[in-house]
Amino acid sequence: MLESVPEHILVAFIGLFGGILLGLAARLGRFCTLGAIEDLLYGGSDTRIRMWGIAIGTAIIGSFALMGTGAVQADTTYYLSIKWLPWASVIGGLMFGYGMALAGNCGYGAVARLGGGDLRSFVIVLVMGVSTYVVLSGPLAPLRDMLFPQSSVLPGDVAPGIAHATAHWTGMPVTAIGLSVGVAMLAISISSRAFLETPKSVIWAIVVGIAIISGWAGTSWVANTGFEVVPVVSHSFAAPLGESILWWMIGSAQPVSFAVGSVAGVWLGAFIGSLIKGHFRWEACEDPRELRRQIFGAALMGAGAVIALGCTVGQGISAFSLLAFSAPVTFIAIFVGAALGLRQLIVGFNPAE
Repeated sequence: MLESVPEHILVAFIGLFGGILLGLAARLGRFCTLGAIEDLLYGGSDTRIRMWGIAIGTAIIGSFALMGTGAVQADTTYYLSIKWLPWASVIGGLMFGYGMALAGNCGYGAVARLGGGDLRSFVIVLVMGVSTYVVLSGPLAPLRDMLFPQSSVLPGDVAPGIAHATAHWTGMPVTAIGLSVGVAMLAISISSRAFLETPKSVIWAIVVGIAIISGWAGTSWVANTGFEVVPVVSHSFAAPLGESILWWMIGSAQPVSFAVGSVAGVWLGAFIGSLIKGHFRWEACEDPRELRRQIFGAALMGAGAVIALGCTVGQGISAFSLLAFSAPVTFIAIFVGAALGLRQLIVGFNPAE
């Protein structure tokens, strides 16, 4: 296959496949980070937060199974090849979570809503994509490098992951540790009888986990069997938004990538899902104050994601699937930041008199 299809196009199709699964999960399974947090804090429902647990558990089991067979070299991935900065995860996560609440969506959710015809999400996608690159490689990059310096893990050092560090300390196999954590995550997530009475939620959460696994498996296979240097990646929706914007503008000057395929896949999957549900409709922002809030939130998300090395999907599932140290810390910080933002929007910061 590699002889007939250029490797960068094949990788883009791998991203497209997983992206379609994620887009369908968002529209048909109501898989959403902010929605899960809002349901838990204000809706009295833990269904969607349990869906996140199942998606993470599924992704962990699949990823460590791939590691056990040698199909994926985890220490070459982005999340385990860069030294962990705890303060970057906390500060970046808080910024992202607060911005997500203000914008009403994360990057993944914005692309999914755009697939349903929400033009407000188009603004969020553009602003977040540009903000990401401003901090990643634009005018604010030197400041980011000074405050949050990134350095590679040196040969012989232990990868910054929970399973890898535990294996180093105890001598247990990395794969066994990872699989055990994944099974425990699944067990905790399905421990509610009420949740099990909604099998659709369980199925779509598993689909999300499979999408993440497909990214690791597909890009690893191309990297191991091809001739080009292909990074081993899975889905994330911060820098890939900016990369997609650049590709649509100057596609003839740079090859298509996994990131571009992933973003396009989420949009396509969400579009198909909205048609299946009969929910597709054009929506626009009628309140300038709301648009201003969403633009500010999107800018915060872009900057926060770069600092934290990922978004709700990038850190919350992809990095979590490798049990990177950064994943649970960033996820908790995103939760706290979103909780603060939701409190400001829903009840305000001043106690009722």
